[in-house]
Amino acid sequence: MSAFTLSTIRQNLSKFNFNDLSIPALVLLIMGMLVIPLHPVLLDVLFTFNIASSVLIIMIAIKIRKPLEFSAFPSVLLFATMLRLALNVASTRVILVNGHEGHDSAGKVNAAFGEFVIGGNYVVGFIIFAILMIVNFFVVTKGAGRVSEVNARFTLDAMPGKQMAIDADLNAGVIDQETAKTRRAELAQESDFFGSMDGASKFVSGDAIAGLLILFINLIGGLAIGMGQHGLSLSEAGRIYSLLTIGDGLVAQIPSLLLSLATAIVVTRVTTTESMTEQAGTQLGNPTALFVTSCIMAILGLVPGMPHLVFIALSAGSAALGVMVLRREAATDSPEQIAAAAAAAPEQPRELDWEDLDQVDLVGLEIGYGLIPLVNAETGGQLMTRVKGVRKKLSAELGFLIQPVRIRDALSIDPDSYHIVLKGVIRGRGKVKVGREMAINPGQVYGALEGIPTQEPAFGLEAVWIEPSQRDHARALGYTVVDAATAVATHLNKVLRDNASDLLSHDEVQQLLDKLTAKSPKLVEDLVPSKLSLGVLTRTLQSLLSDGVSIRDMRTIVETLSEVSARTQDPEQLTALVRPRLGRMIVQGLVDDKETLSVMTLDPGLEQLLHNVLQQQGQGQNMVIEPGLAERLFSALRDGAKAVEDLGHSAVLVVSPAIRPWLAKSVRHRVSELIILSYGEIPDDQAVKVVHTVHAEAKTNEVRR
Repeated sequence: MSAFTLSTIRQNLSKFNFNDLSIPALVLLIMGMLVIPLHPVLLDVLFTFNIASSVLIIMIAIKIRKPLEFSAFPSVLLFATMLRLALNVASTRVILVNGHEGHDSAGKVNAAFGEFVIGGNYVVGFIIFAILMIVNFFVVTKGAGRVSEVNARFTLDAMPGKQMAIDADLNAGVIDQETAKTRRAELAQESDFFGSMDGASKFVSGDAIAGLLILFINLIGGLAIGMGQHGLSLSEAGRIYSLLTIGDGLVAQIPSLLLSLATAIVVTRVTTTESMTEQAGTQLGNPTALFVTSCIMAILGLVPGMPHLVFIALSAGSAALGVMVLRREAATDSPEQIAAAAAAAPEQPRELDWEDLDQVDLVGLEIGYGLIPLVNAETGGQLMTRVKGVRKKLSAELGFLIQPVRIRDALSIDPDSYHIVLKGVIRGRGKVKVGREMAINPGQVYGALEGIPTQEPAFGLEAVWIEPSQRDHARALGYTVVDAATAVATHLNKVLRDNASDLLSHDEVQQLLDKLTAKSPKLVEDLVPSKLSLGVLTRTLQSLLSDGVSIRDMRTIVETLSEVSARTQDPEQLTALVRPRLGRMIVQGLVDDKETLSVMTLDPGLEQLLHNVLQQQGQGQNMVIEPGLAERLFSALRDGAKAVEDLGHSAVLVVSPAIRPWLAKSVRHRVSELIILSYGEIPDDQAVKVVHTVHAEAKTNEVRR
């Protein structure tokens, strides 16, 4: 055998857990008892082990505080039942084969139980055994099975409500995500447990029936074999096989009765912080009930013909227990106990301090109570999944990790409304309807829809709330159909994208630098903090995001800043110097199918005018122009952007590098769909087509086609 093979075997043996063999060994033992004849001594050992295991199981059932603390009970019950039935089969084989040899032929445990119960009278023995069977099957087993069935049904019916309660606590901030996950796991485990117990209770009832049938098989078969094969008389065969049969049945029925009782204890437990013993002791120790019981027992004891001593003794015992309970309660209410409780009591309200102030969530989504079903995944809510998808998509596109979105219900807003909150400030509002779908008019449709007119919250397009059954019809008419969760997620995506610069802070920038350091440590070390501070770098990246530029290419950004940092420390000027190096990435999403960039330009006279004003004022982005000219300029830009978009192109305006920063900042909130580039940001090999020229003197301009 090679050294490699030996090493592999050693590694596998080191990882092997011999505890994993316990269940397979038990299964093999059960199979062996079913097919292999056992010696009476081995039967004694297995009968004793069966009784001991049943006692252990019922003791555990008594001590648990809630059913899930014994979650292995259904499986344990299955194996215990199979072990007992296998013992029945093994003992039946021994009784029928060796029973003629005497009452010790099936083991001393079997014989001892039979002699003790029969006590010389076989009729009494059969009656006692029959009573044990009736108690086990018709009382304990039937009751436990019914309780298991009801518990399973009620637990499954209550699951949706419990899931919604967990989601509501999570959205309200009462619990965190980890606690919610733990509670959901416990809820699922509880459902599985009671469902398993409903089936496991059938094992117990089937075992009771099997015990009764085995009793008759042993008795009838023993009599037939004893008289037919071994020549015993009827009385002798009846004496021997009755003793062995009742002993065998009793040895099997006592563990069966204990397991049935354990099953009933587990399924009837009410989940509390106390064990069954503690719970019963606390609730049965009622002094009033004990004193009333004492009086009734004393009255019955005074009735002529009654056993006076027994009733009077029980009356005195009940009264003594009532006095003990009263003394214990008085000790609990003593001044020392009250002082101790006061010392342990919560302190009086203290003065407010800084720890009482909560930090505002960076990104939040407040929803009315009518939208809670959108959050509950158990009822088909997809909002959580959609929000995670928005975070993942934006993080990949913008180049940094978007912080988690805190979703909470707000009773102060309309049931169907929601607010998108950034840094504690509402940056977006909308209304959606749960159970309906939004049919959005993209600009050209071929018919009208019946529904509730509305407005798409993200882009303000005309829309209609329709029934889900109208979805295919609406799409055939040219509408874009989305569900309520998608509408909210789309609005959230737009708000986060428009305010990406507010989502980037020093912490995120440091994370980006740490990630870049892993690949280019010298590059980062050369820039921060020797040439640029972390604050200046953060403001530069925020400025890029404000212009709609992704910061995914951190290597190029850091290289450029390292080269130009000696010329300026102003974030706006650094942004203008970085943008040309990112030109190819900026232009990438603006070209058409033919890789051509369709752009607008300013009228040469207008552009020269803006240059002159900039040179005269020398204030960069704070340049101020005449109000009338500004109004005409912005109006012309809006008209031009709309005309270019009608042609199927992105609205892109190309201007000189000097005026681009001021113009981009000025139109950002006036013509939000317009993208402004400088000539230096367009790669030299990029094909460019001018489709529109902006004239400030006119409000409408002819578009070149």
